[in-house]
Amino acid sequence: MAVYVSNIVINSGTTFSETFTLESATTNASFDLSGYSGAAQMRKHAGASTGHDFTVEFPEPLSAGQIILTMTATTTATLKAGRYVYDIVITTGSTKQTVVEGNVLVREGVTR
Repeated sequence: MAVYVSNIVINSGTTFSETFTLESATTNASFDLSGYSGAAQMRKHAGASTGHDFTVEFPEPLSAGQIILTMTATTTATLKAGRYVYDIVITTGSTKQTVVEGNVLVREGVTR
C-alpha cells in the first residue's frame, strides 16, 4: 500500500475530526480494514520526544476502508499553535505500515 500525504488544520479549543478513505494500490478498490488496528500521533518533528495522540476509529463496514481521526476540544486546547507532523499506522499481527502522513497546522482560537 502506498503512503498517502494529507495536510490537516486543527483549531485549538475545538473538536477535531477528519475522515480518510484508503484504497488498494493494485485494484483501486476500498482497502478492507478487517483485522487491523490503528494508531496516530502528531509531534513537532518526527524525532520529538513528546507526541499527542489522536483517537483512531474504523467505522463499519470495515470493507469501506475508512479511518476517522478525532481529538477532543479539551485536548486541542492544550496544543500550542504552530506546525507539526503526523502519521497514521495500521497494524495486523506483527505487520505495521504507515498509510497516511503529512503536516498539521494548529491555529490558535480567538473565542474563549
